[in-house]
Amino acid sequence: IGESQSINKSIHLAKKYAEVDSTILIEGESGTGKEVFAQAIHSASSRCKGPFVAVNCGAIPDSILESELFGYQAGAFTGARRDGKDGLFTQAHAGTIFLDEISETSQNFQTTLLRVIQEMEVRPLGSDKVIPIDIRIIVATNRRLKQEVDLGIFRSDLYYRLNILRLNIPPLRYRKEDIPHLVRYFVGHNTAKLGKELSISQGAMACLANYSWPVN
Repeated sequence: IGESQSINKSIHLAKKYAEVDSTILIEGESGTGKEVFAQAIHSASSRCKGPFVAVNCGAIPDSILESELFGYQAGAFTGARRDGKDGLFTQAHAGTIFLDEISETSQNFQTTLLRVIQEMEVRPLGSDKVIPIDIRIIVATNRRLKQEVDLGIFRSDLYYRLNILRLNIPPLRYRKEDIPHLVRYFVGHNTAKLGKELSISQGAMACLANYSWPVN
């Protein structure tokens, strides 16, 4: 939502990226709508009838991230389900997997992810079999990933595998002309949700338009 030059540039690129099947790196501050763009790209792509699986890598402890993403065989570790579990990569087969906060992952996990991207197959924990996958990968971060590479925090080989297509989402403070459009959208949305007419004064709109919007 918006008419600013910066958001229109991001939308134009996202539409172009939806036409191809390459990996996408989305960079933007927290709250700028990275997952919204990822979902829109999936919905406009040839994979739209397949699943869209979103994963917040920063919210999953590193010790279980691999088992969540790649699955595990029965008895692979203490507490594992008796019948094993399919990983999220397998569940995203023929669709798109969105890995948010990719910069929060450990280098050990990054090594495994690199292999998965190269081979397009996963090996569940405790299994000696590999499962071919057909997915599109979209990753996102609220950091400058190239700086993380330069600092030795993020693997450079994985960075160049992910940075095939890059999309930057501008923060609200750089697109303030869009704030009235967003306000009107949310007022209308809540009018429908609450079942009663809502409005906003010119003074309140001016305050919102002049606010700095930290964390967007």
